[in-house]
Amino acid sequence: MKHAFFLLLTTSVVVAADPKPKPEFQYQTEGIQVSLPTADEPKVKAFGPDTIKAAAKYLDDGAVCWVREKTCVNCHTTGPYLSERPALSKQLGMPLEEVLADFVKTVPAEVKPQKETEKDGIKYYGGSWSSIWRSLGLAEWDKHVTGKLSSHTERSLKEMLMRQSADGSFVSYGEVEIPHITTDFELTLQAARAATAAPGWLASLKDPELLTRIEKMKSWLRDAQPKNDFDRILRLQLAHYMPELVPQTQRDAALTLLSSKQHADGGWSLRDLSTVSDWHFKMSDTVVKLINSLPDASKPESDAYMTAFAIILMRQNNIPASDERIQRGLKWLKQEQRVSGRWWMQSLYRGNYSYITYIATAQALKALALCDELH
Repeated sequence: MKHAFFLLLTTSVVVAADPKPKPEFQYQTEGIQVSLPTADEPKVKAFGPDTIKAAAKYLDDGAVCWVREKTCVNCHTTGPYLSERPALSKQLGMPLEEVLADFVKTVPAEVKPQKETEKDGIKYYGGSWSSIWRSLGLAEWDKHVTGKLSSHTERSLKEMLMRQSADGSFVSYGEVEIPHITTDFELTLQAARAATAAPGWLASLKDPELLTRIEKMKSWLRDAQPKNDFDRILRLQLAHYMPELVPQTQRDAALTLLSSKQHADGGWSLRDLSTVSDWHFKMSDTVVKLINSLPDASKPESDAYMTAFAIILMRQNNIPASDERIQRGLKWLKQEQRVSGRWWMQSLYRGNYSYITYIATAQALKALALCDELH
């Protein structure tokens, strides 16, 4: 959404006004109001059981509000909720079936071939990112909640593969949202994660066309040239989900790169991993100006998403939780949680709702869980 500015003229002054006032809440529906996240929200006095419960409630409340008020699958609220929350059922209790139902109803009753489109010289299939996030969320639910593959997940995965580009990748055309709608590698990796999460789906797949599409996706992921350092460290995530695609030399190089990005305070910064122009093939002026105008633009400070994600990547690649890099990262996370339960982070997409705070909170809980810190 682009901001529009109107000039209000009087005989003596010119006043710039934004017709869309700053929202009052980050999420809101009947009975639930979630305040806007801000940098000055107080931090917790001590991380522990009560602050963990507050974080879980924040995730639940945000997802419910989105389902009731927006009813679309997205990469910044319901997508992260359903992709990460089911795995935390043991520590945080069952995820919300209302969110699951919202995803299920978007799965088409019949899977049909999709039409490729082209804009600004970029060929893509519309809705690829939402199809991937839906499939990933449904697959994670099946894996961690029911333990068996559902028909709607199977159908969603098939529909997802119908949006695959000819080279085997998945392309999202449109304005970048950092993270989750950045490079083709990141989006295609999420599709691979969905395929591997669905219980027994890959092992039992017999459809020749779908098998061909899976192999093309694997080949593309194996050979794709990284667009930025973020793509390079994502090799660690690919190594976790499809280890046969990432040789040890690439894993070692990615881990060395990730380790080199750790700050003195123990955290990491997402903005250290790409120049602004290399996040996406199409960067809007709104996003570029927002990132370049941040107070710490020349030397980005640690942030909650990348700190949590770095810990996740290391744990997924068998680095013990006792490792000094992970311990420093955990200390940073525990100190940075806010009294609302969430982990604040400045939006790198739009500065109004700071939905990246929601994504960062989901990732922080996942990182803590992988280190056995959610007691």
